[in-house]
Amino acid sequence: MTSKGKTRRMMSVGLSGVALAAALTVPAYGASDGGASGGAAGSGSGGASQAGPYGAGWQLTETGTDARFRGLAAVDRRTAWAAGSKGTVLRTTDGGRSWRNVSPPGAGELELRDVEAFDARRAVVLAIGEGEASRVLRTEDGGASWTESFRNTDPRAFYDCITFFDQRHGLAMSDPVDGKYRILSTRDGGRSWAVLPDAGMPAALPGEAGFAASGQCLVSSGPRDVWLATGGGATARVLHSRDRGLNWTVAESTIPAGDPARGVFGLAFRDRAHGIAVGGDYRAGQASPNAAAVTGDGGRRWKTASAPPPAYRSGVAWLPHSLPHSLDGMGGAPMAALAVGPTGTDLTRDGGRTWRTVDTGSYDTVDCTRDGACWASGEKGRIARLSGR
Repeated sequence: MTSKGKTRRMMSVGLSGVALAAALTVPAYGASDGGASGGAAGSGSGGASQAGPYGAGWQLTETGTDARFRGLAAVDRRTAWAAGSKGTVLRTTDGGRSWRNVSPPGAGELELRDVEAFDARRAVVLAIGEGEASRVLRTEDGGASWTESFRNTDPRAFYDCITFFDQRHGLAMSDPVDGKYRILSTRDGGRSWAVLPDAGMPAALPGEAGFAASGQCLVSSGPRDVWLATGGGATARVLHSRDRGLNWTVAESTIPAGDPARGVFGLAFRDRAHGIAVGGDYRAGQASPNAAAVTGDGGRRWKTASAPPPAYRSGVAWLPHSLPHSLDGMGGAPMAALAVGPTGTDLTRDGGRTWRTVDTGSYDTVDCTRDGACWASGEKGRIARLSGR
């Protein structure tokens, strides 16, 4: 088995975690105190509110499944999609009070690691894996029916993530083929796909690849800018394209790499300039120093967070510019963001420079909407919504 194969299989193994009460409306963060608020523990797919003394926290929802959800697309306060193991796709249209299983028929053997949703009816999901295990499926009727719009036939390719600039234009990325990352493009909302030429793609490092851990190894901001996160090589890098994937520049991040299990796992950009990278070493018990980095110039230069998260983090999201009134105390938006991983959730209020752990529940990815909703998902069917009550 290749080291890449080992890495992919290890990534699918769930890590244990419990959801503890935490106040996300914390005082401004200074020196690290490493503490999260105490409270009742919970596990599984459902649970009571984990609100802390300020009234804000993750509210676990009842999903009725034990699938692991690394793919998450938050549309608005009422609508969200989650994609996960065993070919599972869930959708809510009532703010998480109920989830409908809208999994594609016959997809039980697929690992769905990313989902992009346009509204309550239209979504695109990515299945990962070597060769034909990598596929793209699309629905236009809320998951009542699905169409397979792409199936990878190159045994050397392994697709990791997908992103959309708008409702028509999107990209998917594969680990390097012939020494360069392969980029798949759509111009019709995911109905058809074509491999882009690689003349403008820098060479990959030996052993370098993307991580299909949170659906955030390929992210976009605005109509043309897209970033690609890497790990596994001598350095963890971030590639940037200003023309929807035709030409790329590359910069070293400050997140440690040098091992197949280390690197940048998730990216989030709140505009063309300001971004956050998170990652580390995903193996349980392994140290992950400098697990977050920030950029203010579109990814040309990255700076280590002065007080990073204490452990590996796979997902990150900027908090909405406009929060519900009950969450206003989180403060700092649009400089506030959340990072999640198997051992907890961290909050920054200064654009990613300093982080404070505010919850110790296990989540793999996080997503927020413009109208003030934030969602997180992960192992054992866990999907939670940030609640102010």
